[in-house]
Amino acid sequence: MTVRITWDRASARRLRRQFLATPAEAGTPVADVVGAMLAAHAQVLSAAEVSVGVRTAGTTRADVRAALWDDRVPSLVKTHGPRGTVHLLATHELPLWCAALAAVPSGASPFPAGVRVTEEQAGQIVTAIGEALDGVCLTIDELGEEVVARTGPWAGDLVMPAFQDLWPRWRQVLHRAGQQGALCFGPNRGRKVTYTRPPHFDPLPAKEAVRELVRRHLRAYGPSTPAYFAKWLAAPGGWATGLFRELAAEGGIEEVVFEGAPAWVAAGDVDFPEEPVRGVRLLPYFDAYGIAAQPRELLFPGDAYRRALAGGQAGNYPVLLVDGVVAGVWHERRQGRRTAVTVEPLGRFTARQGRELGEQVERVGEVLEARPELTIGKVAAGPHA
Repeated sequence: MTVRITWDRASARRLRRQFLATPAEAGTPVADVVGAMLAAHAQVLSAAEVSVGVRTAGTTRADVRAALWDDRVPSLVKTHGPRGTVHLLATHELPLWCAALAAVPSGASPFPAGVRVTEEQAGQIVTAIGEALDGVCLTIDELGEEVVARTGPWAGDLVMPAFQDLWPRWRQVLHRAGQQGALCFGPNRGRKVTYTRPPHFDPLPAKEAVRELVRRHLRAYGPSTPAYFAKWLAAPGGWATGLFRELAAEGGIEEVVFEGAPAWVAAGDVDFPEEPVRGVRLLPYFDAYGIAAQPRELLFPGDAYRRALAGGQAGNYPVLLVDGVVAGVWHERRQGRRTAVTVEPLGRFTARQGRELGEQVERVGEVLEARPELTIGKVAAGPHA
């Protein structure tokens, strides 16, 4: 008999597994929390710090930074993850991530023929990056000099359009170096970003890695579909459909009915809570839950779909979750030792929800090591501001 799952039950399980129903206990390794999310978006590091902090009792931005920079063997790395964007990944999961990401088919290059690199040249660049960064931290300019010295002048040609400027040719595969384990971010040198190489590892076999990534995605965000998985990973839809078909034939995943439509969970993983999760949560820019939890129209119901998304894209606004769905947006602006937090609800709060919002704002302040000041009102900042 096919298992039937409602949004409330799926949402409750996702929130529990994400440590959003109940935060992880104090002292829980930050890498374990990031692993439960699969990855924490870190284009803006403070957003990643809030993502991890609101899921863990007592964790602050200092704990996240210690996991990245202070340990002899860092438990977290900041590198290019799903969708080619910057994420925090658990270091011990790099063999899975790098093998799986390298196996995702890439689309046609967006650059014209005179700009793009061949696959052979891309491989040379990735190898050069890994060699140059082994045991050192380099700025982007220093890394560029090393790459050109190891490959040839062609890699340094200023042909890549970027921010009203031209970047050297080699930079178009910078994200691939991150996804293949040749590069990650190092601590800043003053205001300058640095790069280094993560600890050496042996990647998993590609077939094993992509199958495990599907199962991990389903455990964290299931029920899901090939289309949802492809969107989360920025992978071709046809490739994801074939992958799900193969996993189903092997017995690795099983079909369920989710809100009246076919979807998938990991094989045997069909236990869902009966009671919905209640409560208020604040999630930062591009939080993993807001990006991956689908269907989006149920996570962003009614006015939230218009207010909290940018052209249908999730993550551009920090969101207010009430009882597991988006019910507003918020914005945080650091001012010395204070942080001004403005919350724009899309509906009325109960007294209990108002108290919980105050607690969440205090928690954001603790994570950012700042004294928060809450204002209820219109968020004037635009997307990703």
